[in-house]
Amino acid sequence: MTVLTGLGLTQVATVRIGLDIGGTKIDGVALGAGNQVLATGRRLTPAGVENVVTTASEVVAGLLEEIGAPSLLDGIGIGVPGLVDPADGTVRSAVNLGFGPEPVDLAGLVSVAVGGVPVVVENDVNAAALGAYSLLAPDGDLALLSLGTGLAAGLVVGGELLRGSRSAAGEIGHLALDPAGHLCNCGQRGCLETVASGSALQRDWPHGDEGRSADHLFAAAAAGDRAAGAVLARWAGGVALAVRTLALTFDPAVIVLAGGVAGVGQPLLDAVATTLRDQARGSVFLRGLALDERLRLLPAGRPVAAIGAAAAQP
Repeated sequence: MTVLTGLGLTQVATVRIGLDIGGTKIDGVALGAGNQVLATGRRLTPAGVENVVTTASEVVAGLLEEIGAPSLLDGIGIGVPGLVDPADGTVRSAVNLGFGPEPVDLAGLVSVAVGGVPVVVENDVNAAALGAYSLLAPDGDLALLSLGTGLAAGLVVGGELLRGSRSAAGEIGHLALDPAGHLCNCGQRGCLETVASGSALQRDWPHGDEGRSADHLFAAAAAGDRAAGAVLARWAGGVALAVRTLALTFDPAVIVLAGGVAGVGQPLLDAVATTLRDQARGSVFLRGLALDERLRLLPAGRPVAAIGAAAAQP
């Protein structure tokens, strides 16, 4: 542990910090005993390894300053996009951060920048799944389905992340369904991601970035726009297929809809739940699974991925 002195207070608090390093912002959270949120912070994400490390260390310093009291910093967890190896703390191909294909020792670099505190690094979707599990406290396993630029799931089984032997568990967006479909960034055609992600929605309803495009689509469909209704029905069908895939592979008690499109809120959950019920009408088997009843949204305004990163273990 590293002892960090504060503003003359005598009580010492044990703190763990989580960072969610995204393409546009770095969210930070300091957690105390019982995962109590002691402080939050945010900075814009710069490009390049050195700049990311510097800004991440500044977020850490700001959180500790906000807490004020002398603190024992127990460790730092980082959630980050790209190809992550939690065992050694390296990240590759985080293109939105300016990281190339060679491994970057993000854990080691941040640890040095903050004075030698232990640092672990986790995939951002996995970190969000851990945060959701902490906040929702489900009675059973949990899957978090991230509807962002891509489509992927974080899986928490028995309270622990399920990563798989090659850290590919939850990469359901790359299930290739249609060999004549859209080309996916992974090199395959017709992946589930090409019909059920935020970028797929934006492609078929191009009104602003992913968040605004989703808001516009849902509003237009609710107002009776038939073209919007058709796009929404097709897209919600893809998301419902992703939900069914998760349910039929490891049967979680809770399936959380997250990612950029989840900013739409309740209308998203309603659309996917309605589609699941419609798909189950002809199947006694699917009706018995009650998939629509398992859907959840994340609490608004909580730094879920940063909270999950703070709980991440290599």
